[in-house]
Amino acid sequence: MSDLSLSVLELTLVEAGTSAGDTLAATVATTRRAEQLGFRRMWLTEHHGTPIIASMAPAVLAASYAAATTTMRVGSGGVLVPNHAPLAIAEQFLTLAALHPGRIDLGMGRGPGTFDESVVRALRRGAGFATDEEYRASVDALLGVLADETGSLMPGVERPRPWLLVSSPAGAGVAAERGLPIAVAHHIRPQHTVEVVERYREGFRPSRWCQEPYVIVTVRTICADSDAEAAVLARPALVLSENIAKQDSDAPFPTVAEAAEHVIAPELEEGLASYVDQQAEGAPETVARRLTAIAERTGADELMLETPVYEADARARSYELTVKAMRSS
Repeated sequence: MSDLSLSVLELTLVEAGTSAGDTLAATVATTRRAEQLGFRRMWLTEHHGTPIIASMAPAVLAASYAAATTTMRVGSGGVLVPNHAPLAIAEQFLTLAALHPGRIDLGMGRGPGTFDESVVRALRRGAGFATDEEYRASVDALLGVLADETGSLMPGVERPRPWLLVSSPAGAGVAAERGLPIAVAHHIRPQHTVEVVERYREGFRPSRWCQEPYVIVTVRTICADSDAEAAVLARPALVLSENIAKQDSDAPFPTVAEAAEHVIAPELEEGLASYVDQQAEGAPETVARRLTAIAERTGADELMLETPVYEADARARSYELTVKAMRSS
């Protein structure tokens, strides 16, 4: 799989005992390292109302990361379109595209980025969670602004490439109908991945944005020198997954030592173990085998690594080991 493109999804997790500023400074450094290792793109998420994720404004962070790199594509994974006015999103990403030609991606997602309904209403000017119809309308409105048939919006600037983040067959259908490339959230709902990709390819219609189907599959990927070491390194991510399952957005991202002492809720153990088995965690050969299997099963054009490990140096080391393993597999 040496010719398979690899990219990174950065969560900007605020580690226990650190600040959001510490986190953002560290992720700029890991982004530079990822570029040196040959990763194709780096995407930032959008989350709100939680102290453990520093990425609330992906366009702002993308500007910083693009300025810190020279070749890697940078963008959102994704900007949550129901939260924002379409024109505002278009203006932000067109400005980025003007500053960094050919390097900006506009990944679009649906969720509000929070479990807190009061935060949702604050983001959406009093409205609640977006309906299917509102989401589709938001996507179409943003695509319409980007197309800019009047020629009045940032004339002469190449449009940032729009992507749709999907985790369900319904989302795949939205992307296919509009001819958009997709990023499949295998790291969130692995049980849907194959069906999502099949639905997307079957219904794809060429568009000005994409002439042929293009699939990124995002996989939780934690690599260390041995399976045992990777299991220790991945323990904080397991605790994070448990907290997400409990919709506890205030629990801190624990240190490796704290995670080792944490007892997973018995009712969640089986589900979390099944989730881990569908991701790529382990020694280099284990990770390469699992990533290759996912790529072959889905026909992915590209894999995006989500690597929630404590400490930036350990995350960069995971990237390095994964790249070397995939190149030699």
